Amino acid sequence: MFKKVLIANRGEIAVQTIRALHELNIKAVAVYSTADADSLFVKMSDETVCIGSGQPTDSYLKMEAVLDAAALTASDAIFPGYGFLSENSEFAELCQEYGIKFIGPSAEVINLMGNKANAKATMKKLGVPTIPGSDGYLKDLDQALELAEQIGYPVMLKAAAGGGGKGIRQVDDSNQLCKVYEETKREIKLSYGDDHLYLEKDLSDSKHIEMQAIADQHGHVVYFPERDCSLQRNHQKIMEESPCPEISDEERQHMGEVVVNAMKGINYENTGTFEFLMDRDHQFYFMEMNTRLQVEHTITEEVAGVELIKAMIKVAAGEDLPFNQADCKAKGYALECRINAEDPAKVFQPTPGTIEFVHFPFGTKGVRIDSGVETGSKISPFYDSMIAKIIVHMPTKKDAVAKMLRALKEFEIKGVKTNREFLVDLLQDQHFLDGDFNNLYVENHFLKEWVKHHDK
Repeated sequence: MFKKVLIANRGEIAVQTIRALHELNIKAVAVYSTADADSLFVKMSDETVCIGSGQPTDSYLKMEAVLDAAALTASDAIFPGYGFLSENSEFAELCQEYGIKFIGPSAEVINLMGNKANAKATMKKLGVPTIPGSDGYLKDLDQALELAEQIGYPVMLKAAAGGGGKGIRQVDDSNQLCKVYEETKREIKLSYGDDHLYLEKDLSDSKHIEMQAIADQHGHVVYFPERDCSLQRNHQKIMEESPCPEISDEERQHMGEVVVNAMKGINYENTGTFEFLMDRDHQFYFMEMNTRLQVEHTITEEVAGVELIKAMIKVAAGEDLPFNQADCKAKGYALECRINAEDPAKVFQPTPGTIEFVHFPFGTKGVRIDSGVETGSKISPFYDSMIAKIIVHMPTKKDAVAKMLRALKEFEIKGVKTNREFLVDLLQDQHFLDGDFNNLYVENHFLKEWVKHHDK
C-alpha cells in the first residue's frame, strides 16, 4: 500500500480524498494555489506545496509543478480527482515516467476514450449500442450533409475533442448545417487546437443515464447502479438520483453486463463512467466515457454501499477490489443536490465572495454533506462555484425528497448568493416527482417558468 499520496486537486474532492487517505493510514499531500492558501483542504493535509497563482493555468494545470511537488515530498502516487488534469493522458504518462502511480486508467486508455469519435468507434466494436451517426471524423461539409439526410434531422454536430458542453450544435435542416459547419470548426480550433467534428442523431427527448464501474489489476470488474443525471442546464448537472426509478432490474443488469464487457475490452484499470442517452422506449445509446471519478459518485456510494475513493486507491496499489458484484445491488434511493455560489435568476451568474457564516444540516439519518468550505472561506472567481453537495439516502424517493427539502431549508449561508431556492422549487416540481423529464426539461421548461415567477 502507498505511504504518501499527493492530491492534484482542490475543494471538496480534496477534502474527501484526505479523509479517505487518513482512514487508510496514508499521508496526504496537498498542492495549492495562492488563492487557496487558507482553504480547508490545505489545513487538513499532512504536507502542502504551493504550486502557483490563482489562475488554474498557473497552478492546478501546471503538470511540471504538480510532478515536482510529488517528487519533492516523495509521494508514491497522485490522486487527480475530477477536472484539472484528471483526464489528461499526457499527465498520466508523465506520472509513469516519474515513477509515480497515477490513480486512474492508463494514458493509452485516457487518450482512446477522451477522443469522442474514437471512443464511439471502439464501443461499437465491443457491442455497446451507439447513437446513429458518423463513423469517425467528418471529412467535409458534403459528407455531413449526406449523412444528415440519411439519419434524418435534427442532428447534433459535435467536437471530437473537449467536453463540458462546448463545441456542440443542434442542427434542424441542411441550410443551418451549411451555416454552422465552418463556424463550429473555427470555434473548437481556438478552444482545443483540434477542429475535427462528428455528427450524430439528435436524441433530445432522452434521459441522461450513466453507469459507473471499477476494474482492478487482476481481471475483476464491478458495475454500480445507474444514475439519472437528466436534470441539467447547459450540459451542467444540477441534481442527480440513483437508481433511476424508470429502469427495471433486468435493464440495469443488461446495461451493467454491457459496461463490464466494454471495460474488459479496453483493458481498463480503476474507475470510469459510461454515459448513455435512454429514449422513451428505453433504448440505450453510448455518448461518452469519463475516465475519472465524477462529482456525483456520492449517490453511487450510498446506494451500492461502497467507498469509491478508497477502492480507487486500493486498486491502484495492486489490491483486489474490496467488494464483488453481489455486494453492489441498489439499496434504497439516493439524491444529490449541488449547492453553488450562483444566481439562477441571472442566468446562473457566479457569485464569488467570502462566506461570512455557513450552517450545514448535519446530524440526521440519511444525510451526507461533502464540502470544502467553512465560515471565512473564499469562493474564488478562478474556480468552480460549488460550495457543497448535499446527499440524501433513504428507502424511497418520496422519503429522500422530503428529507432533502428539510435539509435545504435548514442550510444557511451568508456572504454569497446560492441556488438553494431554485433547488427547493425543483424538488417540488411534479415532473421531477413523477420521473417525467428529459435532459432538456430544466432548460426548456422548468427554468423559463421559474425565472418568470422570480422576475415579479
